[in-house]
Amino acid sequence: MNSPLRVRLRSIAMSALLGAAVMGAFATTGRADEDVFGYVKSAEPLPKGAVEVTQWFTRRADKGTGHYSALDSKTELEYGFTDKFSGEIALLGQSIDTSGIMIDAYVPGDKKYGMKFSGIEGSVKYNFLSAAKDPVGLSTYFAMQFLTLDPTSGQDKDTWSSEVKLLLQKFFFDDQLIVAFNAGIESTIAKRKPIDGLPPDFEWPTDPEVEIEFIGALGASYRFAPNWSVGAELLYEEEHETAVGQERWTIQAGPNVHFAARQWWATFTWLPQIKGGGSPYPGQTDTDLHLIEKTKEELRLKIGYNF
Repeated sequence: MNSPLRVRLRSIAMSALLGAAVMGAFATTGRADEDVFGYVKSAEPLPKGAVEVTQWFTRRADKGTGHYSALDSKTELEYGFTDKFSGEIALLGQSIDTSGIMIDAYVPGDKKYGMKFSGIEGSVKYNFLSAAKDPVGLSTYFAMQFLTLDPTSGQDKDTWSSEVKLLLQKFFFDDQLIVAFNAGIESTIAKRKPIDGLPPDFEWPTDPEVEIEFIGALGASYRFAPNWSVGAELLYEEEHETAVGQERWTIQAGPNVHFAARQWWATFTWLPQIKGGGSPYPGQTDTDLHLIEKTKEELRLKIGYNF
């Protein structure tokens, strides 16, 4: 008699095989102008006149206590103005479900709501060297973002951010292997909205905060079959606040899988936190991770369609 675990594993395997068969049926030998990474940005811009729509979903879960789950949505439209210059505009959304967690200045209590509008984002990318034509690809990336909700607590919070990145990319083995590296800096000014009914000793500052974040990301993706690639990504983030200096740092790393047809593509990345630093919250048991603003794991799905 089959055990429940064996039946579940068989079900998952059959679903995966069925999904692969369906995707393969719609696949072509050509590759779309797809994004093979979930977190690392590629240096290649869209060709002149090309349009791409990408839907992102990022799940952030587990702070080591209570219940914490958040889902971020990003609906992005990108246009190639020239073969070297492209621009993007995006609508952002967020849902959150947190209970049994209270962290001074970060999580004031239980919060739960479904997906709703949380902000807008705009960005541009300029390509100096093409990875397809030159020894290495080189681009700069600039983005601005406005948020109305706090990603950590789900509470009302106005946040203005600007980000600058240097993007490097290299092809190997007749374009079968793609390696990309990002280095960037983000500046943020944020202001929390007051909350009524908080305990008298709970800290919830409403003065404007200024933060600087340094970002480094590395990724590799290998095309092992027509239309299919697997890879890995590493993300380092370090945040400094004007009032306290270095506030946190985290290292996240994990695998990704990518599928591309002629006009559409999909990328799935699992990025657990490997190591983190900064002050732990009171009672935090896993002190090797930063779990105030970050979570133990993130899952990201990106689906793009090229017009």
